[in-house]
Amino acid sequence: MTTASAPAARGGSRARVGIQRFGTFLSGMIMPNIPALIAWGIFTAFFIDVGWTPNADLSTIVGPFIHYLLPILIAYTGGNIVYGVRGGVVASIATMGAIAGSDLLVANFNAGLPEGEEPLGQVHMFIGAMIMAPLAAYTMKRLDSLWEGKIRAGFEMLVNMFSAGIWGFVMAVVGFYPIAWLVNSLMQALGNAVSWLVDLNLLPLTSILIEPAKVFFLNNAINHGVLTPLGLAEASESGSSILFLLEANPGPGVGLLLAFTIFGIGAARASAPGAAVIQFFGGIHEVYFPYALMKPVLILALIAGGMTGVTTNMLLGGTLRAPAAPGSIIAVLLQTATGAYFAVILSVILSAAVTFLIAAVILRASRKRDLEAMAASDDAFGAAITQTEAAKGKKSEHLAGLRGGAATSADAGIEPATMTEREIRNIVFACDAGMGSSAMGASVLRNKMKKAGIEDVTVVNKAISNLDPSADLVITQNQLTDRARQQTPNAVHVSVDNFMNSPRYDEVVDLVRAQHQDGA
Repeated sequence: MTTASAPAARGGSRARVGIQRFGTFLSGMIMPNIPALIAWGIFTAFFIDVGWTPNADLSTIVGPFIHYLLPILIAYTGGNIVYGVRGGVVASIATMGAIAGSDLLVANFNAGLPEGEEPLGQVHMFIGAMIMAPLAAYTMKRLDSLWEGKIRAGFEMLVNMFSAGIWGFVMAVVGFYPIAWLVNSLMQALGNAVSWLVDLNLLPLTSILIEPAKVFFLNNAINHGVLTPLGLAEASESGSSILFLLEANPGPGVGLLLAFTIFGIGAARASAPGAAVIQFFGGIHEVYFPYALMKPVLILALIAGGMTGVTTNMLLGGTLRAPAAPGSIIAVLLQTATGAYFAVILSVILSAAVTFLIAAVILRASRKRDLEAMAASDDAFGAAITQTEAAKGKKSEHLAGLRGGAATSADAGIEPATMTEREIRNIVFACDAGMGSSAMGASVLRNKMKKAGIEDVTVVNKAISNLDPSADLVITQNQLTDRARQQTPNAVHVSVDNFMNSPRYDEVVDLVRAQHQDGA
């Protein structure tokens, strides 16, 4: 039985890592452009017909902003990830072709409509940009490799400029025809699916997929790949969309953390209040993922809370004008559509309350067993993981990584020999987007280094996709360590269960201090 299940587990891990990597790439294209989305949301909030201060002149910015600027910004960012500025430029040219091709398809369709039928609106090329950017940039990179080192001296700039321009032209034609048709068809199919869910009042069922995906760091593929493009398309027509709230609602997460604050035990209970503040007001949802992973049945509480929030917004008309990023209550309220504040606030409160109540019941029901396990191991996180592994009937590499409080460095998969042989000068915290949770972890460790009097070690945060060989030590949440190792196999890797408060940080400080003393 054990031998047979191992390959499946490894295959499942590879599939999870693959989905995470895909989601990370999508996130890498979207997240740097969130300020542009916020700016667009402000324009819509103030100047469209139903805005706070309608202005016919300034409202003319709204359409071109979402139809041209945002997709091209996303394309440039994606192309830059793959092949630097050169890739970004070619990706932008290619996406412009997709935008024009989509507009022509829509115009031809509307021209053939019988009189009196409602014409089809513009299709915004967000998904098109996400397709064209890596395709155009990667092919440009491959083409450049064909004549690398073969260009006569003095002709490099000429060849580089014309090759990028010609290939941008070719990819724009590709975008104009097959990609525009593909994206228009895909957006129509996805839009029809969402409309079907809304018409049948089934939209809350999306929480069954979204909430577990968040806990396992798979939410970016859903949020940035589907919900954001569809939400922006809906918002461009109606001024707001409920789809922006499906993943960003901070209610379920704070409800779970409040349940741990009152009914948890040991280290989980002690750290939950601080995590709740960071999650709810800072918008860093990753801080509650380890608490759900401690007791996976708690994912049911998150699903119920998520469904409650979606249902409330459906019934009362709760919507946002633009994506709320990060998923902070502050960002949610700033993007809330005019007249939807009551619905949105109530959806957050109710989703938190439902998650809290169900999680409280689960924690109370298992409290006696958890206390016994903690008494035996003196480690609440480890005790909870032991219970989880017992329920699963097998060991879990990823759950084992959560034993932060009691495990030694060797237990966590960190080889002491490697750690002492490699001089630690550059420490990198890595997460999906390289912003929220990793920035928080880097700040915590930076303060510990400062207090320890260590000044010549840099502590930075990055997206996993941006890791490079300059990293001496990489710190990731345990669910993401496999991907980080693939990016920087020669670095020392430290897995933590929670960026906010991990005993691993003290071990890292001790390691660096010991190296400095040996060097002295």
